[in-house]
Amino acid sequence: MANEQWKDDVAYAMTPFKIISWPIGVWPLQVYNVYSFIRCILATCCAALMIVMPSFEFYLGCTDADTNIDCLELVCCGTLGMVKTICFRIYARNLTNNYGSAINDYLTIENTKERAIMRKHAFMGRFLCCLILGFAYIGGLMYVLIPLLDVKGIEQVNITNEDIMLEYPIPSKCAMKYFNAPVSMYRIFCLVDAIAVMIATTTNIGNDALFLNIILHICGQIQILKVNFFDFDVESPQMYDRFNDLIKRHNYLIKLTRELAEMISFVLLIELFIIGLLLCVIGLQFILALKVNNIIIVAKTIIVQVTFLIQLTLYGLTGNYLKIQMEEIGIAVYQSAWYKLPAKLARHLNFIIMRSYSPVTLQAGNFIVINLSTYVSILKASLSYLSVLRVLVEA
Repeated sequence: MANEQWKDDVAYAMTPFKIISWPIGVWPLQVYNVYSFIRCILATCCAALMIVMPSFEFYLGCTDADTNIDCLELVCCGTLGMVKTICFRIYARNLTNNYGSAINDYLTIENTKERAIMRKHAFMGRFLCCLILGFAYIGGLMYVLIPLLDVKGIEQVNITNEDIMLEYPIPSKCAMKYFNAPVSMYRIFCLVDAIAVMIATTTNIGNDALFLNIILHICGQIQILKVNFFDFDVESPQMYDRFNDLIKRHNYLIKLTRELAEMISFVLLIELFIIGLLLCVIGLQFILALKVNNIIIVAKTIIVQVTFLIQLTLYGLTGNYLKIQMEEIGIAVYQSAWYKLPAKLARHLNFIIMRSYSPVTLQAGNFIVINLSTYVSILKASLSYLSVLRVLVEA
């Protein structure tokens, strides 16, 4: 019965993220062989397509302002997808260590209180995954469907007319004409573009969901550790062994968190810059679309803007939650019955409390701490630049 419960807990915590990350070759618990490498390469190529094709449109200079903004969004999303997939593959050992440790945690649950804490954090991970991926895939589908909804334009295509400029899910009509792509294969090109957009969305947002899930699991383990420190039995005959186990567990969780922080540092630096830029640009596009009552552009910008805001919010909230959990280890130790411990053990508590004053945090580029303060600062800066852009456009 306990074995079945353990399997259910692991499936509840891991299955959604395996479904997302396995097709793009970054699932931490997979067998790292040539097949996983091929999946990773294909996913990276789809993300690269988001960069190459819109860049051709910029270079050829045959797009209007709205299309230029769409191109910029796709280039940024493709860049984030490529960077995340490559970094997650390079630092695969860090992710594997953390997810392998999570499996062991479910295997060694000691009581129902610990299981409830772990299930709560697993639910948080699933909820955040559904939230961010839901908006991301809706935004990707809008990029895919808007060109295809122009059925009249497609039906009037004359395959002998070489001057026809067709719309594609990825803005690339000039690039297709430059490469002499046959008009008769328009639907095939659209299908390839649609698949590439959805895979690129997964490489960007899906990797975020994978990372945030394991960070929340670490937060759950820190919360369990706090409970164990607070409820430590100073009269237990195995007092020395149990106390040393708690210290080792604290060091182990710090080590796992540092591995995750090291892996995501460069990614977060790129992500903060890109999201800050896109919040300004997409906000300006939304304002201009409202003035001309372009409902399609308004709807698309709302979905995309909300997706980036959720992405930024989740990193800010999760980073802040991790920091708080790390700091509260010292509080839990102080609130325990430390005064009843032998002097040989009590002196070790000072080091635990000192380490809680300098907690391991998520950092962008190892110098920008990711928390609610950083989140608010980015929003303020983006809104300030948006106000300047709006005034310049209206002048």
